[in-house]
Amino acid sequence: MSDGVAPIVPGTAAPVTVPARMPTDWQTASRQTRIRRRYAAEARFRLMGLFAVVMSAGFLAILLFTMISNGIGGFAQTRIALPIDFPRAGLTLDQARLKGPGADLALAGAGLPEATQAAAIVAYGPDGDKLLSDGAWLRVRDQVKANPALLRGRATLWVPAADTIDIAAKHDGAPADEAIVAKLKAMGALSTGFNAFFLTASDSTDPTMAGIWGALKGSIFTMVVTLLIAFPVGVLSALYLEEYATRNRFTDLIEVSINNLAAVPSIIFGLLGLAVFLNTFHLPRSAALVGGLTLALMTMPVIVIASRNAIKAVPPSIRDAALGVGASPIQVVFHHVLPLALPGILTGTIIGMARALGETAPLLMIGMRAFISAPPDRLSDPATVLPVQIFLWSDQVNRGFVEKTSAAIIVLLVFLLAMNGVAIYLRNKFETRW
Repeated sequence: MSDGVAPIVPGTAAPVTVPARMPTDWQTASRQTRIRRRYAAEARFRLMGLFAVVMSAGFLAILLFTMISNGIGGFAQTRIALPIDFPRAGLTLDQARLKGPGADLALAGAGLPEATQAAAIVAYGPDGDKLLSDGAWLRVRDQVKANPALLRGRATLWVPAADTIDIAAKHDGAPADEAIVAKLKAMGALSTGFNAFFLTASDSTDPTMAGIWGALKGSIFTMVVTLLIAFPVGVLSALYLEEYATRNRFTDLIEVSINNLAAVPSIIFGLLGLAVFLNTFHLPRSAALVGGLTLALMTMPVIVIASRNAIKAVPPSIRDAALGVGASPIQVVFHHVLPLALPGILTGTIIGMARALGETAPLLMIGMRAFISAPPDRLSDPATVLPVQIFLWSDQVNRGFVEKTSAAIIVLLVFLLAMNGVAIYLRNKFETRW
């Protein structure tokens, strides 16, 4: 039988001759042109991918450079040397009161703010008090409380400069202010150093006295409430829907609702929190507890969807093997399926918590945009969060708040990276490969 000829079977039609397939000749001009086009298309695709990565990295670098260059000044503070003769200041103060809880009120009532302004006028002329921050006397108060012996003599204390002097000292002020800065530097009465008060104080109407600790503490409280509610409820909901719930119209409706809730605008959750937690349950307004509950409602659908996908990705052989060695269904879920799905669950939790940390709209709806001058001590205390604080500072007219806004953004990014770093560490710790 020759090649290309079908065999003859008795009682059938005549065989059909099939020509033999010749091997492709890739050396012809048309084939070589096709190969070159294919390689060129692949090279273009690689270049487009590389360009997209480089462009994304470039935009990220521009963002980080802009934030750091604009915000680095917020971590520095300009101070002026203020000589004060306390015996001549005429402070009506009993030094025994400095040891009690009413020390702040006693110093304020003794005339310390007026004594601070008078000392500035004596040291730097008729406009000397304008060189100091409005809260300069608070720094004097703190140093007197720390060392009451200062009241018995003359001392030179370093106090915050006014915001115009602070901006000029950082080479961004008016020519007249920069001339004053040069004169003060020549006198050795001006210095610029790290502003630790920015990390330990709360909001203030004076940019030189404003700090981020109140908003940072409020964010920590809010995120703790969000995590404690959204994570267990979301994971248990995913376990029930994936492992126990029967397939019917009711569970299908629940799944569709969860998917739709994950795409609902965040301000809708703010309206829900306003209507339910404030108007119905009468929880305290502008509290971290209410903010955490509202953000938990927003974060829960994301955690449920990610948890279901992680549970579904566990190989069925794990379940079969566990059942084969005598494990009960509940042991299969909590001893085998859930630990293996935990890395994926934590990934979804990271995404949800990162979204919650940067939200502003739902928190504005529940009143967390109030002026908070003291850090919260309890979950029910009035509080604000970092995104809202950044929003409020960005709306200020005073130029001193510009660098404070960028510095607060840096703090927010560091807080976000730290929170995600912990979550990624936990995810990698529990990750199991099979």
